[in-house]
Amino acid sequence: MTDRLTRIPRSDAQDNRERILEAARALFATEGLNVPLREVARRADVGPATLYRHFPTKEILATEAFADQMCLCHVIVDEGLADPDPWRGFCSVIEKICELHSHDRGFTAAFVSAFPKAVDFTTGRDHALKAIAELAGRAKAAGKLRPDFVLEDLILMLMANNGIQAASPAAEVAASRRFAALVIQAFQAVPEQASLPPAARLALVMPGMIV
Repeated sequence: MTDRLTRIPRSDAQDNRERILEAARALFATEGLNVPLREVARRADVGPATLYRHFPTKEILATEAFADQMCLCHVIVDEGLADPDPWRGFCSVIEKICELHSHDRGFTAAFVSAFPKAVDFTTGRDHALKAIAELAGRAKAAGKLRPDFVLEDLILMLMANNGIQAASPAAEVAASRRFAALVIQAFQAVPEQASLPPAARLALVMPGMIV
């Protein structure tokens, strides 16, 4: 009985920690890093003391939230690399990374600007790019990926995806999915006219846009 009782608080603490991180990621993505920590605690349904016990400062909380996001990105790339069908794995990476970034809504840019030395971005980026380069080579050898594809094309795609502005968070995700489908068709060695995901209502706020 004593052993059982000593495990319960640790389980509750872990649950609280995960809910705080989930709330922080959601709020940092939609409200920015200026959101008060008390609001994070309220969203996570914990008291401020519980939040500060796990994350004494906003930098620590933001860093943990960002690290989880980086870890998920690495998982997506590694799963794509492990797929026995390299083209399917390559497409999966594009689709999942685009959707992951569509939920980001500026969190990464804000975090990097506020805490540029908190995380080793270079190592994580180099790992992902090396894995994607290997996956792309396999997809080319299989005759599925266009032979003139270069990693800069993927970076260009991610930059464009990050620039999507839609009427709502849900519309932004939908627009990102459609964009990923268009990109995949463009990257194919022999493009197929596959059906696209539904279009989304975009926020037409770019300077110089005439439509």
